Amino acid sequence: MQPSILLAEDDIFFAKIVKRQLERAGYNVTFCENGQEAWEKFQKHVFDLCLLDVVMPKKDGFALAQDIRSTDVNVPILFTSSRYMEQDRLQGFESGADDYIVKPFNIQELLCRVDVYLKRSRLLKSERRIVYTISNLVFDYSQYNIRHKNADSHVRMAPKEAELLRFLCENSNKKLKKDDILTCIWGQDDFFSSRVMDVYLTRLRKHIAQDPAVKLETYHGKGLMFIADDLDRSHTIFKI
Repeated sequence: MQPSILLAEDDIFFAKIVKRQLERAGYNVTFCENGQEAWEKFQKHVFDLCLLDVVMPKKDGFALAQDIRSTDVNVPILFTSSRYMEQDRLQGFESGADDYIVKPFNIQELLCRVDVYLKRSRLLKSERRIVYTISNLVFDYSQYNIRHKNADSHVRMAPKEAELLRFLCENSNKKLKKDDILTCIWGQDDFFSSRVMDVYLTRLRKHIAQDPAVKLETYHGKGLMFIADDLDRSHTIFKI
């Protein structure tokens, strides 16, 4: 079955080019001219990936991504936008995006990224549900959320934020170089990726503040240590 992609873009000429190239690559593409139309389509159909512009009428890309994340934490969301300011890209990731591609871009780069995220999504769906018990915190990596054992509700996390916490869990109580984390999670060590990681680290510190036995410490300004003596990595159940 062909992977299904939701394309939300108000530049019709640009959208036609992207849609045609995606269809030639073997994808089934649903095109919407504004964010509200895209949100209505998303609620009625199942999509394997969402490709969103930021500036759109009726509902912008950031609001659309947040709506999508409120109902589906796993579907890959990629922004394609001419807005290149750092704050715009940070807001894109904070709204739940997996990637942010600045226009103009090479169509082959877009196709490669789409392929990577679709493969990652299929792997996530096929693997076991992974849950970490960190002292009194329960981190459900597969569902991108974290909660205190005694809490009824959980906190949703951005995909990269959850990926970062999983990496820290797997390397708990070790001194980790920031550069190594960036390369492992983002695939590159650059200024923007470092800024995004700083944002997520700030959010992670707020999550784990619920339990004083769990700490995320910085050392020498260039490294991190996730301190969690009571961490259970074996708490996994198969998805049904």
